[in-house]
Amino acid sequence: MTTIGTKTADGAAAPVYGETGVTVAAIVHACHERTIDEGLAGLALPGLDRARLEPLLTYCAELRCEAEAVTCPGCKRRTEAKGLHTLDDFIRAHAEVIVGDGAVRLVGQGQAVVTTPELAALEKTWSGENYWFWARRVLRKLRHGIRRAHIQGSAFSGTGETPSVILMEPQLADNIGMVARAMANFGLDELRLVAPRDGWPNEKARIAASGANYVIDDGRAYPSLSDATGDLNWVAATTARQRDLRKPVLTPLEAVAEMRSRIAKGERCGVLFGRERNGLETDELAGADALVMIPVNSRFASLNLAQSVLILGYEWMRTSGAATLGRVTTYETPQAPGLDLGDTRPATKAELEGFFEHLENELDQMGFFNPAHRRQAMVRNLRTMFTRMGATEQEVRTLRGIVVALAHGKGRGRKRP
Repeated sequence: MTTIGTKTADGAAAPVYGETGVTVAAIVHACHERTIDEGLAGLALPGLDRARLEPLLTYCAELRCEAEAVTCPGCKRRTEAKGLHTLDDFIRAHAEVIVGDGAVRLVGQGQAVVTTPELAALEKTWSGENYWFWARRVLRKLRHGIRRAHIQGSAFSGTGETPSVILMEPQLADNIGMVARAMANFGLDELRLVAPRDGWPNEKARIAASGANYVIDDGRAYPSLSDATGDLNWVAATTARQRDLRKPVLTPLEAVAEMRSRIAKGERCGVLFGRERNGLETDELAGADALVMIPVNSRFASLNLAQSVLILGYEWMRTSGAATLGRVTTYETPQAPGLDLGDTRPATKAELEGFFEHLENELDQMGFFNPAHRRQAMVRNLRTMFTRMGATEQEVRTLRGIVVALAHGKGRGRKRP
């Protein structure tokens, strides 16, 4: 039987699992960060299995902690309960906030001491995590399994036939998954990660990939940029900021053209993408053969990782000759630009002429052409209008049926002589 106990942490009561002292948030985090079974195995809590996990997840997902006036450390609910609404409030509530190596210290009015690698990181994390939202996601996986987890797929091209996508120190597994999805959309197969923050492989990346599992499964992590690019002949690096480097600056289309030319000669190419937080350092760009800059709004030039990869991938696929408009399945054939006529065909001039005469005769009977001397101009306008629509033969038959129905009625509505 799952029980919820309480303990005191940072001066506040927290919901815990039984007598273990492990908070509900810690359990949610473990199962959200990895698969449910891996999370449970890592926690190794007595008696906690899938059956007993569900009530815990439900407790968190439904915010039952609010009624019991308990909150977990690191949860946004605790931050709100303490009345901390801004970063200034957070700093004020602590005795000291130590930044990096301690050269920068922010003094507050509380008692606890907090350390952070940099202020930018603290700005993103001070308010805590939405553990109840994570609990809902884990609960959905527990009840229904991981969506598309069974999908494997396969590489679009052979080894070295597409440029490698290289992510420099990616921070979020979700971003890696979304990059993999963009790669699969546009036929880029090889994913390389330089020192991913949360390690590799990562189940959260697989979930975010939404079926692009083969990109995730084949993705490789490297300890350094030089290791990740060591076997490549040519590397382009993406940036939104101008740098004082004497290197070719290419648009995505130009970069793709260059890579296609080099790959055709047997060279291996790659495109390097920067960190989510601050992109690539100048020293990292210096090692690239060219810079890629995407045409953007100059006042808002920052793109996230998946967007950047998607744009490069789109240009790659667009020039490959292997792209299709939309998906192709057992029941869906490749589409071509323009009007899809299906089983019909464009109407012939004779069919259009028959429709015009039919329409004009009925309009004559109804006295539409009045005054009579304007008839020729009105007929010309009608013919111009219907000719412009480029009707199919099926549409011409439908129009003639409409004329008959309006003039004589249809079925029970048929007009009596």
